[in-house]
Amino acid sequence: MSKETSLFSSITNLKCPRCREGNLFGTSTLSFQKSFDMPKNCPNCGQKYFLEPGFYYGAMFISYIFTGFFCIGFAMIVHWIFDYSLNVTFFWMIFILAIFFVYIFRAARSIWIHVNVKYDPTISKK
Repeated sequence: MSKETSLFSSITNLKCPRCREGNLFGTSTLSFQKSFDMPKNCPNCGQKYFLEPGFYYGAMFISYIFTGFFCIGFAMIVHWIFDYSLNVTFFWMIFILAIFFVYIFRAARSIWIHVNVKYDPTISKK
């Protein structure tokens, strides 16, 4: 019997919420080819990834909240604590967000589908 994957690990590793083994995306996050394409179903358990039309609109809110809190925290730390100018602070903030944009997009979708699809440990592994 294999070790059960945790919810946090499943979300951060962009795995299927039902079996926690199949990948949510066909390519790696750093490939930047077909970065936003998801398969229709889990390759391991067959779970549908698009539960209804417009399902991932909720992920936009997760992405927006995460990015907003990151920007506020980053600006407070870099500008107030390290005393960099606002121009330098915003340059580095935009640079960091540009690098992690694809992962933020994917993580928001992963969180959203994990909120809506229940884990089923009884699914047989292929």
